[in-house]
Amino acid sequence: MDLLTVPTGTIAPYDGGKIVEFLKTHRNPDPITLIGFSAGVVGAIAAAHRWQQQGGTITQLIALDGWGVPLVGDFPIYRLSHDWTTHWQSFPLGMGSRNFYADPPVEHLELWANPAQVQGWVEQGWGQRERLSAIAFIAQLLALH
Repeated sequence: MDLLTVPTGTIAPYDGGKIVEFLKTHRNPDPITLIGFSAGVVGAIAAAHRWQQQGGTITQLIALDGWGVPLVGDFPIYRLSHDWTTHWQSFPLGMGSRNFYADPPVEHLELWANPAQVQGWVEQGWGQRERLSAIAFIAQLLALH
């Protein structure tokens, strides 16, 4: 798996157009999986739609703490939230078939900085849940697609 990190020092994490330009300039990978955190979820969903409009394929989008960001697309989308409240407040804005929330709750940045230390629940459908770390959930998603 080739990994490419968008340099947020020169590209705003919420600028989907610049993210697509960066991807095309640095490898033009296709299909791609996008992972965004916080404001980066705005850029990731925008880049995903633009990538598809330009003929590319999105394998999946993994959104870590994209609170308040509508997530809709014709590709798999998964949300991870730092607490139950953020998880449920995001529900009307689009959720994937499987989603994660930290329990016990953690600080917003902790989800990104230490996903191996963040424990929580993966929900699939109504009432089905599994206890995992955030990194184990992300690893499952990456292996799935």
